[in-house]
Order: sequence, then C-alpha cells, then structure tokens
Amino acid sequence: MNIALIQGHPDPRGGHFCHALAGAYADAARQAGHEVRVIDVARLDFALLRSAAEWEGGAPAEAVRGAQQTIAWAGHLVVVFPLWLGDVPALLKGFFEQALRPGFAIGSAAPGRFWKKLLKGRSARLIVTMGMPAFFYRVYYRAHSVRSLKRNVLEFCGVSPVRSSLIGTVDSATARQSALAKVQALGRSAG
Repeated sequence: MNIALIQGHPDPRGGHFCHALAGAYADAARQAGHEVRVIDVARLDFALLRSAAEWEGGAPAEAVRGAQQTIAWAGHLVVVFPLWLGDVPALLKGFFEQALRPGFAIGSAAPGRFWKKLLKGRSARLIVTMGMPAFFYRVYYRAHSVRSLKRNVLEFCGVSPVRSSLIGTVDSATARQSALAKVQALGRSAG
C-alpha cells in the first residue's frame, strides 16, 4: 500500500507527541512492507487563501504541488494532528485549502450537479490528540471538527472510508504508551 502520512502539527521544530505517533505509524508501516511518504505541513511554505477566486483559479505553491503529487500517488492518507481550540490547527486547514483545489481534488460538473470527486479510491485515517478524554470529546462535543474534516473535506473529494483514532489525556504516560502501540498496529495493517 502507498501511504501519504500528513503530519499536521504546526510546530516545525518537531518533538511533540503527534510527531512520535506519526513516526511510530510510519516505521510500523514500512516494516510491514508498505511505502510511506511524509508531508510535514509545518515545513511547507505556502500562503493562506483569501478569496474563492484564489481557491478556484490560483496556482498552489511549489511545496503544495509536491504534496499533491504525494496525495495522488497514495492509496491511503493518514493525517496526524492535535486538537486545538476544539478544531484542526489553522495551518493544517490552510494546507487542505491549498492542496484540495478544483482540478486536483474535485472537478467541475454540469450545471445543477455536484462536484466530481477526483480522489476516489483512497481511504484515510485521522489520528487526533487532545488533552481531554477522547470519550468526552466524542460524547459531549460529538467530535464535531473530526466529523467536519471527514465529511466536508475528505469525503467531499471522494476519500472513503475515513476512519478516526481519537487519543485523549495525552499528558498521561500510560495513555501515550497505549496510543503508540495502537498506532503501530494501525501502521502494520495500513489502517
């Protein structure tokens, strides 16, 4: 399986738990015979979009075009990110706006029809870290931002199925150890 691992933590210095999770997934996947390419969003140079015209007709930055090539190559996308203010970090959202543009991720359709989903045939796994218990985020907040990324971004482009792994209470050493083991198992199975 060809896997594009999108490291969505916005700190380019690394060293965060998201980086450890991404590394554990990638290492386990490679050991199981899968090919993995990493897109480190924090290290890409791109501007935020400021208009619909820019999104529809502008050209993405060279770094984003390289990321698009990796996404096109992959059969499975893995997105690792921390929950910030209850949502996807702004830099990761900006990356998706740049990368998943018309002509690459979606295609125009006849008037009155839905967009064409150009990323069909790919699956995805969202690995999301948070300080609160994952159960609380699922039940009380209904995992709203994860559901939005799944439905309104990835599935909108044709990526399906999109599964998620919510990792809560990341300040706990026990929770971290357990999460690393689970992510390694996901990497081995390309899940």
